[in-house]
Amino acid sequence: MQKLTIVMYHYVRPIKNSRYPGIKGLELDLFKEQLNFVGKNFKVVTVEKVIEAVSGKAVLPNQAMLLTFDDGYRDHYEYVFPLLRQCGMQGSFYVPSAVVEHHRVLDTNKIHYILAGADINSLMSKLYGMLDDYRQDGYRENDYVLEPNEELYAKLARANRWDPAEVIFLKRLLQTYLPEKLRHEIVDRLFLDIMNLSEEAFAKELYINMDEIREMKKEGMFFGLHGSDHIWLNKVTEEHMMQDISHSKDYFADVMDPEYLVMNYPYGGYNEAVVNYVRSIGCKVGITVEARMARIGVDDPMLLPRLDTNDLPPKSENYREYIV
Repeated sequence: MQKLTIVMYHYVRPIKNSRYPGIKGLELDLFKEQLNFVGKNFKVVTVEKVIEAVSGKAVLPNQAMLLTFDDGYRDHYEYVFPLLRQCGMQGSFYVPSAVVEHHRVLDTNKIHYILAGADINSLMSKLYGMLDDYRQDGYRENDYVLEPNEELYAKLARANRWDPAEVIFLKRLLQTYLPEKLRHEIVDRLFLDIMNLSEEAFAKELYINMDEIREMKKEGMFFGLHGSDHIWLNKVTEEHMMQDISHSKDYFADVMDPEYLVMNYPYGGYNEAVVNYVRSIGCKVGITVEARMARIGVDDPMLLPRLDTNDLPPKSENYREYIV
């Protein structure tokens, strides 16, 4: 068995003095500190080395670590890439193709900025008011009828290690629970109400572009699959799932080596059909959000776990309980 610590990042930027100080991410100064800690205590390896290890063709060094960056934020080009290049480390980046191809703001990101831009109590009040309006209008979709707000909250509000119950309630309600058309409509209404921005302009500001991706690839960074629309792949039809993944694979064909394909499941959502499909199109590794150290040779290479940046110093010492 070979041990590998995979670390997950999302927003990495100067946050406190930005236009969106409420966004949840890693402050740039803390990322610099974390890279210093990683450089002293771990050996950052490439994705190619990990794939060779799971194939039995290579051995990872002691204290091997893989750095992963999700969702294709401009942060990754502007702040992360120069620091990784300076440290001689590879980062692996997972970009939903829709944000580059169509300049569309993902619902998950709209929800992040909705939460960052409004007090949670006033946001809950707005949301409940919208749901009440839909009930008053007799909303139904495919025999689905909106439950009372109190029942929805009791069913979905479950705090996790990063977010309180109210935030989890809003995320789960608007990411997966409500019918797709309804949740998109509510998210769009809240986003326009709170952010008051053009979606296309905001997308161009928020996400990386293809020229930047090509530059990073040329300098040794790795790009893997994260689907097209950042959906829960295990909660849609099998046909929808396959189309979402295959379109992303085709769109990014010139920056992905077919011999070294990696699937990073959005939200960590997968099932047997998802895993079988990504394996069938040539993926050698799949990355989840299960919080523990990966055990190469023991774990299914299509279901490798990873820690969060908040599990490492200077944010916390949580990583110690996972690295055994």
